[in-house]
Amino acid sequence: MQSDVSIQRLKQFPRLMWILLFGSFITRGSYYMVWPFLAVILYEKFALSATQVGLILSNAAVIAVFVSFAGSILSDRIGRHQLMYLSGVLYIISFSLLAQVDTISGYVVVITLCSIATALWRPLTSALIGDIISDSKTRELAMQSLYFVVNVGCAVGPILGVWFGLTGEQSSFYITAGAFAFLLALLYWGFHQHKQSDDSAKASSLAQALEDSTTEANTESKPVSKTKATSKSEMFAVLLKDKLLQCLIFANILCMFIYAQMDSSLIQYLTRAQVPDLLELISSMIFTNALVIISTQFVLLKLMSNLSLIMRIQVGLMLLMSSQIWLAVNPLELFWGWIGAIVVMSLAEAILFPTMNVHIDRLAPDHLRGAYFGAASFYDFGFALAPLGGGIILDLFGGFWLFMFAAALSLVVIYLYAILDKLPRPDFAELKSGSVSEG
Repeated sequence: MQSDVSIQRLKQFPRLMWILLFGSFITRGSYYMVWPFLAVILYEKFALSATQVGLILSNAAVIAVFVSFAGSILSDRIGRHQLMYLSGVLYIISFSLLAQVDTISGYVVVITLCSIATALWRPLTSALIGDIISDSKTRELAMQSLYFVVNVGCAVGPILGVWFGLTGEQSSFYITAGAFAFLLALLYWGFHQHKQSDDSAKASSLAQALEDSTTEANTESKPVSKTKATSKSEMFAVLLKDKLLQCLIFANILCMFIYAQMDSSLIQYLTRAQVPDLLELISSMIFTNALVIISTQFVLLKLMSNLSLIMRIQVGLMLLMSSQIWLAVNPLELFWGWIGAIVVMSLAEAILFPTMNVHIDRLAPDHLRGAYFGAASFYDFGFALAPLGGGIILDLFGGFWLFMFAAALSLVVIYLYAILDKLPRPDFAELKSGSVSEG
């Protein structure tokens, strides 16, 4: 019965949603063919320390977080389309340059551009789903589906990269640039089609509205004009009043810091320890990560459907803590031990990441959806600080203490989620009616 309902909701996806799903698959697949090996390229070409590599990646990511937040808020005022085109073009330019750059300073600049493009694209995509799908349950399925196809791409990308001998090859960054060029063409067509169907729907609504009384029509139009008039100062006032959101952001920054050790510090740790079959191990970990998510995401969603969002996240955090302890104690030469730890971490990810997006979607008022997803992009501070923080701990104390520190941070995040519901939030009905200036 539940699967029939899900199929019905899938049929309700607009054409633009299917384009987003397909585009996310091809772009993530090409991205993960090459990006995870960037730390290896930097180490092999320039013999940089873990801290130096971390500084390059963290610097780029910190800049990208601020750009992402500003861009997401701006998207509420000027529209998602223009900013998605801009970030797509930036993807194409930056990844094309990444295939040619041959100096450390060049890598610093181009990696920053890549990170800005990525940080802009993700919250815009999530906010766009909220714009084009009105039903909350269908929207939740759409976000779960987006996360699913992203991980299908993550699973296929590294394996194809190994088969075609592209892992660690700088020229393979052209593949990602080409994938985004194709996606932009699809999006241009999809936006055009969606606008046509939207205009038809608005025309029908207008015809219906003309049949209603003038008084009723005027009453219904007032909230719309207020929504459109929401200023930047009002947006910031709401965000500053929402203490629950602020605690959530801090908790998820820590969560992302823990998870991102897989993408940066773990690879650096394995590279410097000269583990056997390094590239095969890295590709296998990425493939395992995506495969576990693909095969378990919807099963876990069904099994945990009776739990609240907070309870689901707490379960995911316990698994994440367990995976960090496993990584800390796993012998360097034990190939399948690393894979086992990644399986546990992937189960945590399958629960945490899509649930976090749904959580933000439920917290966000409709007229500030872009601002809330933009604020959620501050989660990326965890990703941004992970390479530098992890690199420093790795250089000073070694891999064992890095992952034990990450496990301890998991306990802090569990506590923050436990107190979340006790924190105050703004009265959105009052704010929307025009009394934001009070803050």
